[in-house]
Amino acid sequence: MSSYAERFAGRTAIVAGGASGLGRAVAARITAEGGKVALWDLNEDALIEAKSAVGGVHTAALDIADPQAVARAADETAKVLGRVDVLVVSAGITGATAEVQDYPIDSWQRVIDINLNGLFYCNRAVIPHMLKNGYGRIVNVSSVAGKEGNPNASAYSASKAGVIGFTKSLGKELATKGVIANSLTPATFESPILEQLPESQVDYMRSKIPMGRLGEVDENAAMICFMASEECSFTTAATFDTSGGRTTF
Repeated sequence: MSSYAERFAGRTAIVAGGASGLGRAVAARITAEGGKVALWDLNEDALIEAKSAVGGVHTAALDIADPQAVARAADETAKVLGRVDVLVVSAGITGATAEVQDYPIDSWQRVIDINLNGLFYCNRAVIPHMLKNGYGRIVNVSSVAGKEGNPNASAYSASKAGVIGFTKSLGKELATKGVIANSLTPATFESPILEQLPESQVDYMRSKIPMGRLGEVDENAAMICFMASEECSFTTAATFDTSGGRTTF
């Protein structure tokens, strides 16, 4: 993994969904590049392991679908870190794999609660801390499914489309306030979330990628760290693709 020495020196970041997979990779890279990081995640055991592996990070165990818990975590984290410069929301679940007429209602509600509502709660709670300092970088992790839709994944596709629309609205709201907000739309990449899916669904998604392979965590982390850095200074309310050629818009 290459890095840009001290790119995040003096900066602080919250990574929601930071205990494993993409979030953990982003946290490790920001830390390696001089930043201070807080990891938010529901999995307490994974948080303990990530804290040991990444080193020197603050952690908060919470369900981002709980708006009160998110608000408390935002205030506590800002106090511990001193300020909040970066928010990366990568927490998410896939939900059931089923056709719409058979899709379990409880799975639909949980996917929307975490992937869309939870992401909104994180943004809503952290933005005031950024506005106070007149600086911020927000990266909301969406998916190529939010642009194209994947069959038998209606809740996931809908939630990720919502992330794109939400972030476009947010970026325009904040455009003159020093806070930049963009979303990432990756194609399927190697991560623990794939364990939630049947192999047939993973094979389908791989078949849609012109490069003929799944993405890598570090490829997405590299893009996110650009989006989260001062280098990303004139692009907001936009989507960045890491799709191996799959997306067409």
